[in-house]
Amino acid sequence: MIYRLVTAMTRRQKQCVFAAMDALVAAAAVLVSVVLVASLRGEAAALAQAMPLALCAACAAVVLSWSLGLPQVKLNAFEMRSAARAALLALFVTVAGIGLDAILNTGFAIGQHVIAGLILLILTVSWRLLLLNVTNEIYRRGKPRMRVLIYGAGQTGRQLAAALRHDEKIYPVAFLDDNPTLQSLVIGGLRVHAPSAVEDLVRKKTIDRIVLAMPSINTPALARIAHGLRNVGAEVHALPSFAQMVGQSGVPMRAAPVPLDSLLGRSRLESDLPLVGDTYSGRRVMVTGAGGSIGSELCRQILACNPHCLVLVDQSELALYTIEKELTELDAAPEIVPVLGSILDGPTMTNVMRRHRIDVVLHAAAYKHLPLVEANPIAGLENNVLGTRVLAEAARETEVERFILISSDKAVRPTNVMGASKRLAELVVQDLATRSGRTRFSMVRFGNVLGSSGSVVPLFEEQIARGGPVTLTHAEVTRYFMTIAEAARLVLLAGSFARGGDVFVLDMGAAVPIRRLARQMIEGAGFSVRDADNPDGDIEIRITGLRQGEKLHEELLIAPDMLTTPHAKIMRAQESYLSEFETANALRALRDAIDDRDEAAARAVIGRWVEGVAAPAHGGAASL
Repeated sequence: MIYRLVTAMTRRQKQCVFAAMDALVAAAAVLVSVVLVASLRGEAAALAQAMPLALCAACAAVVLSWSLGLPQVKLNAFEMRSAARAALLALFVTVAGIGLDAILNTGFAIGQHVIAGLILLILTVSWRLLLLNVTNEIYRRGKPRMRVLIYGAGQTGRQLAAALRHDEKIYPVAFLDDNPTLQSLVIGGLRVHAPSAVEDLVRKKTIDRIVLAMPSINTPALARIAHGLRNVGAEVHALPSFAQMVGQSGVPMRAAPVPLDSLLGRSRLESDLPLVGDTYSGRRVMVTGAGGSIGSELCRQILACNPHCLVLVDQSELALYTIEKELTELDAAPEIVPVLGSILDGPTMTNVMRRHRIDVVLHAAAYKHLPLVEANPIAGLENNVLGTRVLAEAARETEVERFILISSDKAVRPTNVMGASKRLAELVVQDLATRSGRTRFSMVRFGNVLGSSGSVVPLFEEQIARGGPVTLTHAEVTRYFMTIAEAARLVLLAGSFARGGDVFVLDMGAAVPIRRLARQMIEGAGFSVRDADNPDGDIEIRITGLRQGEKLHEELLIAPDMLTTPHAKIMRAQESYLSEFETANALRALRDAIDDRDEAAARAVIGRWVEGVAAPAHGGAASL
């Protein structure tokens, strides 16, 4: 109720209250001075004689206070200059009292008027400070305020705390500081705590946000502190110093992102790849793994080709919802059909293709995170190999015109289960291509995709954001890279070239050294690399060792023979494949191993039927 009353008052009403308070304390100052002097003299009757003078002082205080602009000063802006106005008010009221005393002949001594003036000065300042605290408490209790912990009790932290005291929406609760000499002290009205107490403070004080007010420390160290506070239950924000914000150098600029061309080691290819609208315009297209990084980009580019219908298949509910929502919100979107299901579900896949009369299937669904598939080989092989078989058989049965498998450079002489599963999937598609009727089966093989969920780039960005170190599996490791847009355009373009059984490979230029990429990303973010030549650098590149099944260098071709296509940067590989009998035996053995959950048997199938299986580059035993 008090909060509503205070907030309902107009500025003019508040000014009148302030003027009335000044009048009240002026009268009180006169009476208190009389009481003090009268008690010393034993003249209690002097209080009654002073009443006319007190009333006159009150009237004079109202006039003089308004003239000096004291009622117009907000409580939270009352500072030394306003205190000087209060001193002038006390002085003028004292002089006016002396003049009135001479007229009224009350017999007050000049010293008594001086005492009244001093009391008036004290009371004028005191009631404002008291009312400020009371008002702050009313606002604090009347509406929610963000409760803030300030990490750093130095100059910037103290300036921040002082600024926030006047804010109606933010309430500084306490300081955190690593300096033991400051801990347990009270600075600017706030207690300083050790960082080890942060979790208790957040819980007991209901902290909403922690502000890092330590602009003097370097950014990686600040990022490490923020990373350490990520799980305490409050937001973490960093504050630059006020000198940085308004100094000669101006507002610090964010570091520009690393140019994509420099990460690729070549120019981007989108401009070199022609549009493919004619192949997909008016067609009914199905994309598996539609919610993934490659699948979603395929959907976006297909939509630009004006298909008649686009069917989205994904087993992740969130991923499917996200891409379906994005596409349906576009202007003039065609029919969008979301299908929540697994590619291992043959009846469902066949029913979807038949019901929507699918013309083109783009198969992007796969488990492709190398360490996860290596740790879960049965799941990876079942999804990537048997799932491809189920989907391809459904496409052949329903006479889909084109089936395009999205493969990986890790399928070439694989040293890991993920790469071997993609090569087996290629062999399944190549086998079907030899005895397919209307359906044209093809594969597109390319390297790592920048920005995808499995790419090293988001990992490096996350590590740089928390202050490092940036982890690298080997100092000499290299990879081929392309953008998501390039990969999607290549898949669509190569699919338009398909004649049946094709393995399309992109001329991706030179492989990119991952160490160079890590250094570029660190320096592009505005930091320096900490190494033997620069021990005072910001972020270290740490070598962790090749993971099981990881190659030092990836390849794009199993055999050197290449054929041209209508586009100079897209080639058609000529590679051997299994016969129908061999494919059937391989799939039967793999299915038995999967049904028995026998990892050793599954790896044995890979070792027998996948050509070019090599030992890992770090010299350990082959993971297959």
